[in-house]
Amino acid sequence: MSDVKLNALLSLEKLEVGLYRGHSWDLGFRALFGGQVLGQALAAAQKTVADGQVAHSLHSYFLLPGDATKDVIYDVESIRDGRSFCTRRVKAIQNGRTIFFMTASFQFPETGLEHQFTQMPDVPAPETLESEIESYKKLFANMPASMQEKLSYHEPIDMRSVQAINPQAPQTRDPIRYVWMRATELLSDDIAEHQRMLAYASDYYFLVTALQPHGLSIMDKDIRMATIDHAMWFHREFDFNQWILYCMDSPFAGNARGLVKGQFFDMQGNLIASAMQEGLMRKVTASDSN
Repeated sequence: MSDVKLNALLSLEKLEVGLYRGHSWDLGFRALFGGQVLGQALAAAQKTVADGQVAHSLHSYFLLPGDATKDVIYDVESIRDGRSFCTRRVKAIQNGRTIFFMTASFQFPETGLEHQFTQMPDVPAPETLESEIESYKKLFANMPASMQEKLSYHEPIDMRSVQAINPQAPQTRDPIRYVWMRATELLSDDIAEHQRMLAYASDYYFLVTALQPHGLSIMDKDIRMATIDHAMWFHREFDFNQWILYCMDSPFAGNARGLVKGQFFDMQGNLIASAMQEGLMRKVTASDSN
C-alpha cells in the first residue's frame, strides 16, 4: 500500500468560518487534476452542513487551469438551509482568481419511492485484472525519479480497466470504458469520506473516453483537453473500501467539445452514483501552435 494518503489531501485546513485551504498533488498532468478540486470542494461544503445531512448532488464549472504546485483556497457560501435540504456554493481560488465553482446540495436521508431502470454490465471480476499502476510501471520501466514520484500519487485509488488500453498505441474503438476502482487506504464508516473520495476518482478516464472513436490518446501532443463542467449525483450509501464499477460512455462529441456520462455500481449491481461531464477536446495543427 502506498504511503501517499488521499484522505489527507481531502482533509482541509480551516482558516476562518467558511474558508479552507487544501494542499495539491502533481499527478503529472498539464495542470491541477480536476478530481482533486472536486473532492476538496465537496469536503469544504461538507464541513458547513448540519450533522446527518448527506450530499446528493453537485454541479461544477472549471474556469481556469489550476497550478499543481500551489495550495487551493475554498470559500464556502451558505445559499439555503431548509428542513430537508441545504445548498452550498464553493469557490476554489488560486493567486487571487477563481479557478473553479461548485454548487452542492445536501439532504437528510428519508424513505421514498424507489426504482432502478439500469443494469450493471457483465464484466470480468477485478481480481482477474491487472492494476493500472502496475501496467504503467511496465510501460515506463525506465522512468526518471520525477515521473516515479508523480505516479505514486495515483496509487491511493486501485483502478483496473476491463478494456486494456495502451496510451502509447491508441486504437479506434467505441467510446465505452469500464473501470473497477476502490480506495487502497481503509476508510471509516463516515459516508462523507467515501463521497469525496468517489468525487475525486470520478474524473479519472472520464473525458478521455470521448477520444476512443478517433484513435487518439491524451498523450498525443496535438490534443488539447480540459474539463468545462462536471456534475454528480449520489443515489445511495456505498462502501469505497469495496470494488465499484465505473461505467463510462461518450454519446456525442462536436464543436471542439466532448460529452461523457458515467454510472457507478457496487458489487451487488446497485446504482450508487451517476456523473456527467463536458470538456474541451481540440486537435491542433502545427499552424495553430505557432
